[in-house]
Amino acid sequence: MPEMLIIKPSALRDIVHGLQVATSIKAQRPEWRISWIVRDIFSPLVRSCAAVDQIYVFRREGGLRGFWRLMREVRQKKFDLVLDLQGLLRTGLMTQWSRGRRKVGRADAREGAGFFYREKVALPPAGSHSHGLDQLLQFCTVVGAEPRLAGPLRFRELERLNLAFMETRKGLPPVLMFPDSGQMNKKWNGYSQLAALLIREAGRKVVWAGNHYLPCKEIFPDGTFINLTGNTSLTSLPALLAKADWIISNDSGPLHLSAAMGFKTIGLFGPTDPQISGPYPLKHPKNYAIQAPVGDLKLLSAKEVFHLFHRIETAYARR
Repeated sequence: MPEMLIIKPSALRDIVHGLQVATSIKAQRPEWRISWIVRDIFSPLVRSCAAVDQIYVFRREGGLRGFWRLMREVRQKKFDLVLDLQGLLRTGLMTQWSRGRRKVGRADAREGAGFFYREKVALPPAGSHSHGLDQLLQFCTVVGAEPRLAGPLRFRELERLNLAFMETRKGLPPVLMFPDSGQMNKKWNGYSQLAALLIREAGRKVVWAGNHYLPCKEIFPDGTFINLTGNTSLTSLPALLAKADWIISNDSGPLHLSAAMGFKTIGLFGPTDPQISGPYPLKHPKNYAIQAPVGDLKLLSAKEVFHLFHRIETAYARR
């Protein structure tokens, strides 16, 4: 059985896209056994992905000593193929010190990482203006597979988690929101007002989730709103998404995970271009992107998003 090592330590969105590449390779070339180098904070998600057979955990706070400890573990195995999907100096060094017959990286690698590759994967025809996942899917061609998705992401043992709080209201699962973002200009501040509109005018149940706590300014009747921000683990995230009716999120990792798993997804975008970083593929009937006027999320009102949500939901139901 041929052995492949994928190097993609972070961040969540990039790891999700990388997992989609691994899933596509596995579906078209099931003979490959896939290992993965991933940061400790993202390791639960990669470990539970059905396409990944083994992980190596990178602990960045371990410094140089931790890096060499990781590489000693990785070097115990000889790989037929090493793929650096990240393309930065650290991952280039990981590629260099891995034992691999073929070592392949990105054509647009930065920080000198390209010096460590014997082969490079070209960008799609649209180059850097193509979607980030379209760029990574080109790695499928290294093993003779087509650069295309091969179904949604699958995760192990989703059914074991008790998510009774995600019960339906009026026959509909809740609307799940991720109101946080790693960058302030990607963070929309209308989630409290949108939750109020969905609960009071549409009779929906709303659940907030995310790894950083965010308070909700509104007060709702019991059982209509649950705030899980600051209490959402990566281990539970796939199961949480699977229990929702719709997922609404800023441009963030959970948005891309939702789309990758094939769930109904709405992304709210400010300065970033949905054509490059939207829920993939954009033309899929379950994926939608709402762009703020002139790319400024401060100009996007909760009422506007509420009405757009209603239109999207109605259009989807008619398909």
